[in-house]
Amino acid sequence: MVLLRSREVMSGFDSSDDEENEELDLSPFIVNWLDMSCVGCAEQLGISGLPGCRFKDTWRSLETDIVTLKGMEITEVFVLCTKGELNKYRVPYLLHEYTGADFNVHHHPFPDGQAPSVAGMVKMLEELKVNLMQGRKTLLHCFGGLGRSCVVAACLLMYMDESLDSESAIQRLRQLRGPGAVQSVKQYNFIHDFRKNLEEYEQGKEEASRSVSR
Repeated sequence: MVLLRSREVMSGFDSSDDEENEELDLSPFIVNWLDMSCVGCAEQLGISGLPGCRFKDTWRSLETDIVTLKGMEITEVFVLCTKGELNKYRVPYLLHEYTGADFNVHHHPFPDGQAPSVAGMVKMLEELKVNLMQGRKTLLHCFGGLGRSCVVAACLLMYMDESLDSESAIQRLRQLRGPGAVQSVKQYNFIHDFRKNLEEYEQGKEEASRSVSR
């Protein structure tokens, strides 16, 4: 931990007067990299917590964390936090700062502890798959990098490898991010039901397409 007494000078990083002398954690920002070679993709997927988070015992520098992410040569950032959460965790301008730092931002918010709709998940997975297969270094994060991020990552593994079962996908995320990965019963069930729900979703799209073409 390093005591930072001067204001952060980049736009959106300014601290309020009562925060000027807060002790900021300037330790290296941690990103875990999920090996995607098992699903035929040479690029790894980065998973992390929220950069610049200032909540309870966590008090990080957004400026420093963004510099770290740039140093990793990340170009794509998938953000799962809602705008309300970004305000709560004191990074209200995170999406703007990402854009200003030349990241391509993919904002797919859904509530903490929850899972997205099947349609919303498929949209995310397609974007992730395209970016990774094109060799773009990609980061996926929510608040803690354990619940929502791991749900999306587990479904991505299954989406790109039809032979991979849900339990194996979950275990790969727990090996990477720790035993707390995939946090809620709803998220766990979403992963287990994903393949069945995906099949029903795709069948529904095909039926809708046939109906329109008649």
